[in-house]
Amino acid sequence: MKFQLFTQVALQKDLPKYDLNKGAIATIVEYYPMPKGQEDGYSLEGLIPENTVEVSESQIEPIAAFISSFATE
Repeated sequence: MKFQLFTQVALQKDLPKYDLNKGAIATIVEYYPMPKGQEDGYSLEGLIPENTVEVSESQIEPIAAFISSFATE
């Protein structure tokens, strides 16, 4: 799924390298298209003050998907 710039997303899994937990909310500020066979990447703001965090597409999900996962638990 390709996300639009400035969309809010949630982390799908913990990112121990940054001490961030699944469900943390961030805003997409940059998109990095990759060659076929490689996963696209994104820069996120709002997780660490004054810094961006780079993630792969599989590490984020729309906020609505994250919220609905709580309803099924």
